[in-house]
Amino acid sequence: MLSVAKVQRRNAWRYYMRGVAYGDGRRPVGQSLKAAQEVAGLPPGRWWGRGLAALGLTEGAEVSERQLQLLFGQGWHPDADRIQKRLLDDGVGPAAARRATVLGQPVEEIEARKQTPLLALDFTFRPQASLTVLWALGDARTCRVIERAHERAVATALRWLEDDVAETRWASGRGRAKTPALVVAAFRHFDNRDGFPLLHEHCLVLNRVQRRDDHGELKWGALDTTRLYKHVVAAGALYTLTMTTEVCGELGLATVPREVTPGLRPVMEIAGVDQVLIDWSSTRRQRIEDALEGLTYTYVQEHGRLPGEKARHGLGWQAAQDTRPEKKSPRPLEQLLARWRSSALLKFGKQMVDELLDRCRAVGAVIRARVDPVVDTALAAVDVAAVVFTIRKNFARRHVLAEARRHLLETLRGQEFPHGLDDDIADRALADHARQTTVPQPGRQAPAADQLFYTAGFTEPDRWWIAGTDGAPPRESSRYERARDASLAVRDAIRAAHPAPATARDDAPAATASAATHTGDPHDDQTAGAPHAADHPGRDAALTPAQRAAGIHTHQQAAMPGEYLEGRTTDPATWLRTPENLDRLAAFTRAANDRRRAIEKGETPAPVAGPVEQHRQEHEQQHQRPGPGTGQSLQP
Repeated sequence: MLSVAKVQRRNAWRYYMRGVAYGDGRRPVGQSLKAAQEVAGLPPGRWWGRGLAALGLTEGAEVSERQLQLLFGQGWHPDADRIQKRLLDDGVGPAAARRATVLGQPVEEIEARKQTPLLALDFTFRPQASLTVLWALGDARTCRVIERAHERAVATALRWLEDDVAETRWASGRGRAKTPALVVAAFRHFDNRDGFPLLHEHCLVLNRVQRRDDHGELKWGALDTTRLYKHVVAAGALYTLTMTTEVCGELGLATVPREVTPGLRPVMEIAGVDQVLIDWSSTRRQRIEDALEGLTYTYVQEHGRLPGEKARHGLGWQAAQDTRPEKKSPRPLEQLLARWRSSALLKFGKQMVDELLDRCRAVGAVIRARVDPVVDTALAAVDVAAVVFTIRKNFARRHVLAEARRHLLETLRGQEFPHGLDDDIADRALADHARQTTVPQPGRQAPAADQLFYTAGFTEPDRWWIAGTDGAPPRESSRYERARDASLAVRDAIRAAHPAPATARDDAPAATASAATHTGDPHDDQTAGAPHAADHPGRDAALTPAQRAAGIHTHQQAAMPGEYLEGRTTDPATWLRTPENLDRLAAFTRAANDRRRAIEKGETPAPVAGPVEQHRQEHEQQHQRPGPGTGQSLQP
């Protein structure tokens, strides 16, 4: 998970100097940062990024208090004191010496225009609650594995931002250039403000980077921070996917979806970590929920209606700020681990705490035996495109890439996957199921690939109301629930479609078969040799194309979490309440049962003649494209 905050010139940077660099605590007045960190047993900050070479810094070196003050407080070179003294000794005037150490535009000039200088962005990475519980209560090896995976996942996400996202801008945005050289100061923290476990990393990304001007000389300028903000979700998904995959692989674990808030996207937690342990570590959640209940009541009184999805997010943020406790005194990690273990032993007993890792491994082994580490790229592209379209209508590649990473996390349950598979799924979703809406303007520079916007031609599901539980009022289905419904409808339409006629590909080995065989994908020739073509290992090569396709989809359906197949609410019985949706669900159930019985008998499943097939045929008639080839049924 990833959150972002601004580090600004006025008082915000002092908060990071006094608190964030000191373990989110209140540093004693008059005590230096290094001395305070040593007394409290806190790890020092570390430098990271390719941009350090231009400042005379090395990656992994400690971050000093003076360097923080110069860089993130004044926008100067971290060695400005020595540079200015040398220039003054050479006879350079004070103003010129000071100007020589300024990185980019001086903050005084920005403030003279009545603007607030933005000196850095605080990217805060933290793992899921279940991983934090395992880290806090596990043995020494488990703690090392999780910390090492966290460190590598942070580096992976930052490197992706540095290589693929970061740009510098000048002349009010009219000039742009890639700048794969960031300067980052990272501070690792171990607990929250209540003193309970919360492994997280504050990464202060300096809003200054180098570029070459028209004469080839290096100049310091500002980052395009808006562009970084837009890619926060994709970077956070990459961090979670990378860390979860490494921890599960090292410790033999697996993940399960946990619905935190009804109607919103579930969190993929480590299987075997009980909810009571997660609640024990998430000390602030109950206070936030109590405050949110009061804010929601006030909202209803003022507006005469329940808050919508956007308003609920705003009320949740306000509740979190209202319940934020004061800073605490930081402690060494060894003391924190002993304190957390004692607290858990008193609350849950020795057996539950000592057997936590063994229980997680046992549950993980069951899930890993059921879910093979393969991905059907055709169905993954459909799922990703349908979800993104239903949620956003107009989307860019970054939205599709973030959803592809979530799809891998939710489908593989923590198992490894080939490098670049997330990009492959995103590219296929855009190529097969998206229509570009960005129109290049004559006489203007063509937009970059990541600045293009798309839409799709999927049918948006109708809204429905979900009955409340425990006395709560009914609520309207969220955009995410409707997105899951749209994805299910399209995938069922794929499964119900006629198999493609026999071609030369029928003689190919089963290991190269893909869902394109079943859907009639126009990229059949390329898919046959695709590096990520999905299939179940050990399948008999003599099976017919229809049987191979049925086996692939059966495997993919088994690999998907059960919530994907039953609806994404607390009570699956309430997710479809309208007569039309109930009829549709009944038709889906009958069709699925018929196909299952046919497959069990070794017969070719008959095409479905219910609402799913009717929807597919209507979609083909509306969006059919002329030209050779088949398999255009799901393309806009």
